[in-house]
Amino acid sequence: MSAAAAPRSDVVIIGAGILGAAVAYFASSAGLSVTVVERGSIASGTTSRCEGNLLVSDKEVGPELELSLYSQTLWRGELAEHAADWEFEAKGGLVVSATDRGKRALGALVAHQRGLGIRVDDVGDAGALREIEPYLNPAMAGGAFYPDDAQVQPVLAAHHLLRLARDRGARLLTRTAVHAIHVTSGRATGVDTTAGRIDAGAVIVCAGPWSGEVAALAGVTLPVLPRRGFVLVSEPLPPTVRHKVYSAEYVENVASSDAGLQVSSVVEGTPSGTILMGASRERVGFDTTFSSEAVGRIARAGIELFPVLAGVQIMRTYSGFRPYCPDHLPVIGEDGRMPGLWHAAGHEGAGIGLSVGTAKLLVQSLRGEPTDLSLEPFRPHRFDERPAA
Repeated sequence: MSAAAAPRSDVVIIGAGILGAAVAYFASSAGLSVTVVERGSIASGTTSRCEGNLLVSDKEVGPELELSLYSQTLWRGELAEHAADWEFEAKGGLVVSATDRGKRALGALVAHQRGLGIRVDDVGDAGALREIEPYLNPAMAGGAFYPDDAQVQPVLAAHHLLRLARDRGARLLTRTAVHAIHVTSGRATGVDTTAGRIDAGAVIVCAGPWSGEVAALAGVTLPVLPRRGFVLVSEPLPPTVRHKVYSAEYVENVASSDAGLQVSSVVEGTPSGTILMGASRERVGFDTTFSSEAVGRIARAGIELFPVLAGVQIMRTYSGFRPYCPDHLPVIGEDGRMPGLWHAAGHEGAGIGLSVGTAKLLVQSLRGEPTDLSLEPFRPHRFDERPAA
């Protein structure tokens, strides 16, 4: 459908990745008229270049953890009837430490998380670890098991959420770029696209690591930056890795603002038998150059966790850009500097898991309803705020 043929929408959503798809689903379910504009194809950006994690285990105590727990209730509750469509897998997550020092630090985090109601079990020694993961390196000192960590196939999730939104009347324009955001009397009122103009009551930016560029079309500064990461995919194997397994250093790297290359081991099996290995993080802009250093370090880190993988063939690697905010919190809600302009971006590596919670809260706010969680910590204009003198 061309934009020229589209009537005015209550909301126009820029981006058809997992965030745009989730917002379209909840907005259309709430009775709003929705148009989604995507410059490529569905899930053609970051959503197609990640592992589909739905994790609570890697979240530090604070607003993001609360959003993660809220999102889990939606994946497992309101959206549970569609779980098979996006291959929801409640595989659980195992965090391990190779040192006694790391084990103690992990134990302190576990105690705090358990006090918040998170289900987590201490795994005190190498023997107990190997009962959970038989091929795990026996040198690991201890760990923690999170039964609620899960996974979905992210491209399927985006496609099916948009299908459900379209069943509710949403319109989708792919291969359609936005080149201007209309501002009328200080308010965002629509977009100009390569297919024509779309007027809307609200413009919602869900453009992943490109969200800062899109926000700039309205004269707004949004410090969402790309953070590159690589993933390795092995040849199919007999059942080898049962859960998502990662080193305790992964949590530290997620919370780090270091621009240089960081690698911490994340290993998991898939239903097809392939093994996925990550994870690297580095701020190199939108550079898509293959990094032999990053891939080599990921492979070595994976073998440190699972020595059995030493002789396995790697079929392919891929990379993508996580949308990173300087304070490691996403931007969610209406922009205080530009009424009518809304954001759902900056979730870094947690966007798949947090997408549905983000979308439902944003739509509640958009409709003027009380939100199930406060969006105050995620306000998009917080970076422009200055402490009072």
